[in-house]
Amino acid sequence: MLVSIGHVTRYALAEPANYSIQCLRLTPPSFDAQQVLSWTIDMPHIDEAVRFRDCFGNIAHLVAVPEEHQEVSIVARGTVETRDRAGVVRGLIEVAPSRVYKRETPRTAPDDGIRALCASVEGNDALDRMHKLMDSVHERVAYVVGVTHAHTSAAEALKDGRGVCQDHAHIFISAARVMGLPARYVNGYFLTDSDEPAEAHHAWAEVWINGLGWLGFDAANRVCPTDRYVRLACGLDSASAAPIRGTRRGGTEEVLDVTVEVQQQSTQQ
Repeated sequence: MLVSIGHVTRYALAEPANYSIQCLRLTPPSFDAQQVLSWTIDMPHIDEAVRFRDCFGNIAHLVAVPEEHQEVSIVARGTVETRDRAGVVRGLIEVAPSRVYKRETPRTAPDDGIRALCASVEGNDALDRMHKLMDSVHERVAYVVGVTHAHTSAAEALKDGRGVCQDHAHIFISAARVMGLPARYVNGYFLTDSDEPAEAHHAWAEVWINGLGWLGFDAANRVCPTDRYVRLACGLDSASAAPIRGTRRGGTEEVLDVTVEVQQQSTQQ
């Protein structure tokens, strides 16, 4: 499947900043489940950016804006050919060993509720338990926009029983780690069934299963990623996998606007 993506991020300030620096994880990798056919990032000074792979293997750009500015626009666009591999991740450049992804973070630290969730999940093997965990998280946490925020923890979202894809992923990751499996947070794009371009920046989880490798689980949609998914970056949680992170000197009252469009592209010329 050919998937076209447009991801526009705009930062506007009430008072200008005199310096800012951004780390962009806005370049999807090519691997067995997807091939990047074209991809560009446009923002001030992108031609001077330092390109590197971060500690999780993500393609990253470090971009500085050294002059005074009151607004910055970051535009990532491209086309990716995807293949349905039933969530199995092969051919990806891995930098960190799988055991790194057992590390807890404030967003994924378990509590008694997470441990009780784990205790309720039974299965014949690790793969079976992960599928049942995905079902359980989906059933216990209703998809509701606006009730959680960027810093909501897995424990908080599970207790409230409401959240978005970020929360489903954090809960799944926290529980998988309690069950002894390495698990990581993945952000990317999701192509909906609509014929119109959809706002579909999305998040899901991946778990390392011995003998199989990394396998994706999207508890929000109750499915392992298919050719409707485009993988962008991964990390221990949403913070370490964030598409854009940065800091600035000066500037006040930041207003952030993000627009993401994902659309299937015809193969006909």
